[in-house]
This record gives sequence, C-alpha cells and structure tokens, in this order.
Amino acid sequence: MRRQVALAIPAHFSLNAVVMHSDLSPRAPFGSGEPSAEMVAHLATQPQVQRVPSPKLTLFIRRHFLDAGMCAALRARIDQARRPSTVSDHNGDASYRTSETCDLSSTDPLAADLESRILALTGLDGAHGEPMQGQRYAVGQEFKQHTDYFEPNGADFEKFCGVAGNRTWTAMVYLNEPEAGGATRFKAIDKIIQPETGKLVIWNNRRADGTLNPASIHHGMKVRAGTKYVVTKWFRERPWGWA
Repeated sequence: MRRQVALAIPAHFSLNAVVMHSDLSPRAPFGSGEPSAEMVAHLATQPQVQRVPSPKLTLFIRRHFLDAGMCAALRARIDQARRPSTVSDHNGDASYRTSETCDLSSTDPLAADLESRILALTGLDGAHGEPMQGQRYAVGQEFKQHTDYFEPNGADFEKFCGVAGNRTWTAMVYLNEPEAGGATRFKAIDKIIQPETGKLVIWNNRRADGTLNPASIHHGMKVRAGTKYVVTKWFRERPWGWA
C-alpha cells in the first residue's frame, strides 16, 4: 500500500514565491536540521526533553511544553476554521485520513508564539518551516500508517517538493487528552505515545546519514471517545515558499 502524506499547503500557496534569507540575516544554528548530529546532541541536553531509545528512529518527547490555557486557545482556533484533511498520492482509501485540519496563520499572535517556542527549543530555522496546521479527530477518526516525507517516486513529489525539498523534522503538540484512543503508534520501533495536554513530540524523518527513514512510519490511531486536537509543524530541506 502506498503511504500517504499529510499536506500543509494553504489555499493561497504559490510555487513561484520563495522566502529566502538575506546574507545579512541571522541564521538559526541548525537550519533545516540536516545534517542532524548537532541538533540531536542539542535536544538531548534540553531540560525535560527525553529521547526514546531506538537505533531505528530519532524521536524526542517533551511533556508540559504548553500550558492548558494556551492549548485551549489553540483548540478554539482549530474549531473556528477546520476543514477535511487531505493527503498526497491518494491510494483510493477514503478512510485513510478522516480528520479535519485548520491552517494556522503566521500573523496570528497565538500561532506565532507557538512557533517561536518550537524554534527556540529545537534550534531549527523558521524559514525552513511549513505553515503550522492544527488537526481535529472526532470519534472514529484516524490517520492510518503514513510517513511525513513525500515518496520520491510519488505522483505529487515534484509538485510539493520542487521548491523547498522534502521534509526533514516533524514537531507535533497534543492539545488535549481524549477520553479514549487517539494515541500515535510508531510501529517500526514498537512505541505508542499517548496524548497528553501540552506534550511535544519531535522526530527526524531521516536516518543519521540523511536518507529518508521508513522507520518514521506512524499511525494516528482512532479516537474511541471524546475529541483529539494536535498542532503540527513540518520542516523542509530548503526555505519554504508561499505567496
């Protein structure tokens, strides 16, 4: 089965507009996060950040990254502008990704605050980041097993990676704890992460040598009771662009 990729392409996206650094602009220490060795070493020293032991996948967890008040405000933003979630290289399975998505504007002070916190913790360069998205999962909704990177042989690869390249790192924050279900399962490393309000999960979609890592495949499991909210920030090889 072809793996599906979550899309973070706002309706106003244009492949012709690219945000670039000027030579005089300060650069974040780790850029796109690739090569990854220095960023991995940095994250390992950050207070309250825990690395999941695995030789197959670089995965970190930071509990209580956001407080309950900020999480509640972000949930309200998602409820205001949610729409059906989409995938690339669709395989015909209408039940593959059944959540709803909200594009979070970089001009929204709340979203800008969250992004600045992610950048401060990781050292990643905001110019390499896609616009943030919120996702909402109601009872029975899920995102079946998928990788966040785009398959190089996929039909939509050039369309979505021609400017900024493929995805490097993923940062995802749980905004609440549903009554039941809604965990994120990384099957290749036998790790299930339970939703907790304000918990940040960060993983590298690449191996240490920079090649795409199929062990990053994960499943947003079905919500069995209540509703699950998350915010996701993806980073790219090159500066992201949109108009």
